[in-house]
Amino acid sequence: MQTNLSDNHSNSNVSPIQNGSQPGLAKSSGLLVKSTVVAALGGLLFGFDTAVISGTQKSLEDVFQLDSFSLGFTVASALIGTIFGSIMVGRPSDRFGRKAVLFVVGVLYFASAVGSALAWDWYSFLFFRFIGGIGVGGASVVSPMYIAEISPARLRGRLVAITQLNVVFGILLAYLSNYLIAQQGLGAATEWRWMFGVEAFPALVFFFLLFSTPRSPRWLVSHNHLKEAYDVLKKLGTDEGSIQREIDEIQVSLDLSHHSLKEPLFRLVYRKPILLAVAIAIFNQLSGINALMYYAPKIFVMAGASKDSALLQSMVVGGTLLIFTILSMSVIDIIGRRKLMLIGSIGYILSLSTTALAFYWYENEFTTFGSVVVLISLLVFIASHAFGQGTVIWVFISEVFPNRIRARGQALGVFTHWLIAAAVSWTFPMIAEKSGGHTFAFYAAMMVLQLLWVVYVMPETKGVPLEEIQKKLGIE
Repeated sequence: MQTNLSDNHSNSNVSPIQNGSQPGLAKSSGLLVKSTVVAALGGLLFGFDTAVISGTQKSLEDVFQLDSFSLGFTVASALIGTIFGSIMVGRPSDRFGRKAVLFVVGVLYFASAVGSALAWDWYSFLFFRFIGGIGVGGASVVSPMYIAEISPARLRGRLVAITQLNVVFGILLAYLSNYLIAQQGLGAATEWRWMFGVEAFPALVFFFLLFSTPRSPRWLVSHNHLKEAYDVLKKLGTDEGSIQREIDEIQVSLDLSHHSLKEPLFRLVYRKPILLAVAIAIFNQLSGINALMYYAPKIFVMAGASKDSALLQSMVVGGTLLIFTILSMSVIDIIGRRKLMLIGSIGYILSLSTTALAFYWYENEFTTFGSVVVLISLLVFIASHAFGQGTVIWVFISEVFPNRIRARGQALGVFTHWLIAAAVSWTFPMIAEKSGGHTFAFYAAMMVLQLLWVVYVMPETKGVPLEEIQKKLGIE
């Protein structure tokens, strides 16, 4: 039965709450910023873990004697873990809380880093990469969801986008770390182990910083921890300055007198947020972004670059990703999610089409000019991704589901993202080996479909409180 906070002053879990405005609470707080940054460190590790393998592929091919199929599976092993991690994390997040699950994610990241570095054969390496993938899948669900649930509506886009900024920073760190380790002359048998092992240090930092963050106020209200929810909202700030009104709105959105936190996700009433989350997740990966992230050095070598040059070009890719993610964060709550997606979609189509034409024209005999065309085109592709889909996806999926099913809904969207990512990353080496042009032409065609989806289907969620979004989607 739904509990009205104002009727439960006698409950030991509830402190008296004054109606009306609470001066100063509309302003963002230091705790809000700190908690956002700490939760977003899960994204940094997510980015590092997914990109670090890009610099190790030649060593892994030699050490484990891998053909193109086995290499694709090796790269995809972590992605298979993300599929399991993303789909498994919903109910534990509802039962134990978002913060508790992030602790587990930190442990998984650490275990994967150490285990991958010390792997004694191909199978043990696959296992520890799979473990890390579970952590990535969990973080990609819980980090943006936690930030969305602690953020005022006017700041939610920028704050949730900090997760993507950290993902991008993690990717750049992985590229930089790989390059610096490659310059140390450690030898092929040792070099790749260090590349994976260094992730253990930020994983430990993430784990211990989590102790300084509060639990999600929306999760607290859903479990009737109303006093703690009140205290957390008082420190974090609210949209209208009234803690009472905020908690009342959360309770109304939960509507536990007519719904249950355990009710099925796949109901007709939730079809709109489900379809929106699944669509944006599918389009995100059909752009080919993860193929580029995992195989950036390989793509540049295909386009005529040397190994060291390819690693440096990968760092340029990471830097471009970082710069345009920051630009996107600065305007996402001003111009909105749809306009970013429109701009990004057009950039995708132009850059991918140019890359496809370059591979068709030069085939395997790239000139210096052809290599430069591919590099510039892929940098435009990366900029388009960072400014559009890369930032918007985690914000959008964290917004469209009602409070009572958000964890499972977000898990579904992220599961879809990683399922398609695994398929794209596994098949890329085999397809690109036959025709780089066909590969990038296919991605370009998919981005034409994304553009049509944005124009005709995608709603704008900028500045709308989470509880209002479900009403706008026709969910009571």
